[in-house]
Amino acid sequence: MQAAWIALCFVAWSSGPVDTAPAVPAPGQVRAAFLKMLDRPKVPADPWVGERKMNADGTILEHVVISTEKKRGGGVERVPMTILHPAAAAGRKPTVIVLHGTGGSKDGNRERETMARLAAKGIMAVAIDARYHGERVAGAKGAEAYNAAILAAWRAKPAEQEHPFYYDTVWDLWRTVDYLQSRRDVDPQRLGMIGFSMGGIETWLAASADDRIKVVVPAIGVQSFRYSLEHEQWQGRARTIALAHEAAAKDLGEPAVNARVCRALWTKVIPGILDRFDCPSMLRLMAPRPLLILSGEEDPNCPIGGARVAYQSAEAAYRAASAGDKLKILVAPKVGHKVTDDQLQAAVAWFVSWLKP
Repeated sequence: MQAAWIALCFVAWSSGPVDTAPAVPAPGQVRAAFLKMLDRPKVPADPWVGERKMNADGTILEHVVISTEKKRGGGVERVPMTILHPAAAAGRKPTVIVLHGTGGSKDGNRERETMARLAAKGIMAVAIDARYHGERVAGAKGAEAYNAAILAAWRAKPAEQEHPFYYDTVWDLWRTVDYLQSRRDVDPQRLGMIGFSMGGIETWLAASADDRIKVVVPAIGVQSFRYSLEHEQWQGRARTIALAHEAAAKDLGEPAVNARVCRALWTKVIPGILDRFDCPSMLRLMAPRPLLILSGEEDPNCPIGGARVAYQSAEAAYRAASAGDKLKILVAPKVGHKVTDDQLQAAVAWFVSWLKP
């Protein structure tokens, strides 16, 4: 049954014309440029380990906070995470980082469910709060603080600008990998990452440039920002952080959010996302590591036409690396911005297949 479903999904995404992605630098140049752009002075992780709670199923839930960089106004940026240990598992374990979507947190229902399914298969699961989400905001609800931070970055002078729209969380993910590799219960050669929506975008951005992340699953996050602008399909992405886009429209003298507003905002706040750091360019950097892409055929936030451009780029890279068996693309027919239960099962099976001995 599942094999038939996967075959149906393959037909859904591969049929029809595919736009050609713009010319971009070679993968090595892209990786070096991305690492350089996000680089900043490191600070010691200085982990604070909180309470370890035993669950009824024998798993252990641990709360940890680490430092990742100095803040502009003083102090350090702290990243809270929860770690779910498999029951009765000793020694160094395969470990998967789980990332939430816009307005969510590490403690969301989908994140807890994903972690539980991984732990049931003997894989340690780690969920973090992205910048301006979860425990990293005080009093703000949903994506309120995230919107405010993106708007502040839009209006800031370049030398004083943060990059809360994906990039700063990517830096936190790289530092999270540093910390996990220092733990005695983590196998540093068996690290994976899965993210949903915003977290899916952060997954392909972070993992593309960091080959310490061995197995990668971006869920409802693969798209092309450039494609969405060129084909008037930017609306879904703009709605995810509507307040920042609406304020940028006013600043630009536009009566409403439009492609010009999106282009200006994205270029300032996520530089390079319309060309060399767009998904079709970055996915090439994954090969030959195992990569499973989960998409919805009718996803308004990640239009399938732009996703196909990214799929095509990934396929070419995996063919060149003779690693076609390490790339799988599952598109759920007639599904919007949602991960189906079948897709989540496939993701867990993917991690088991490539991370378990």
